[in-house]
Amino acid sequence: MVAFLVAAALATTGARTGDRGVVVVTEPSGNVLARVPLEGADRFSLRYRNSLYGTLAKEHFTLLPDGSFQLRELEAEQLAVLEEYYAINVAPERGESGWWTAPPAYELELGELRVAATDLGQRSLLVPGQPPLDLWPLVEDREPSVIISIEKGR
Repeated sequence: MVAFLVAAALATTGARTGDRGVVVVTEPSGNVLARVPLEGADRFSLRYRNSLYGTLAKEHFTLLPDGSFQLRELEAEQLAVLEEYYAINVAPERGESGWWTAPPAYELELGELRVAATDLGQRSLLVPGQPPLDLWPLVEDREPSVIISIEKGR
């Protein structure tokens, strides 16, 4: 019921299609859980708590002209998350935020991305200019996956 109320509120309060499009969060069945406009933004991020280290990490994505998106940068509070959990091929550097940053070792271009939205991972969608959207309250524990995709602007 909570997921329905959150999705309904987002769908009716400013989830209009922006000039860049909308990040759409769906269940594997196709049911839309949330729509977050990319008003002027060409990027979004996923923040989560790494289950092994217990610290926060972020995956930063950039939109591509065809409506797909590409993983561009990784960021983590703890250096070990980047060095041991992700595939990177350059030494991480400390960013302005104090977190460690590095580009991924591979180019990952996606039309959609399935992620776990568990209470443990506390994954959130971050879109510039929009409040963070916590994904784990939107799904049932027995099926905690969500699919992230982009609906192109009109």
